[in-house]
Amino acid sequence: MHLTGGLCLLVPHSSRKRSPFMARARARHILVETKEACEELKAQIENGADFAEMARRHSQCPSSREGGDLGEFSQGQMVPEFDRVVFCDELGKVHGPIRTQFGYHLLEILSRTA
Repeated sequence: MHLTGGLCLLVPHSSRKRSPFMARARARHILVETKEACEELKAQIENGADFAEMARRHSQCPSSREGGDLGEFSQGQMVPEFDRVVFCDELGKVHGPIRTQFGYHLLEILSRTA
């Protein structure tokens, strides 16, 4: 995890060794300041709003430029709150609000390998 201008940039640490046997996942997220804002965005997405567009418009993370896409990462490369969701919960569903030290997140797990 890297900080850029006070905002989070949740990207894999390039210095960590990667094992071909480690679980990997791809996810996207939206970061906002309040639980209420997070819940409102989740309701809009569940009612048909496009996740990527909502990330571009509302997320405070630099990944918003990519529709919230965090790319592919291994277990342990993101904050523990993300790992618990990304490596255990249902694919293709919007999860959250998830609270971290950066704020409140919505997460969508796009893919996962064991």
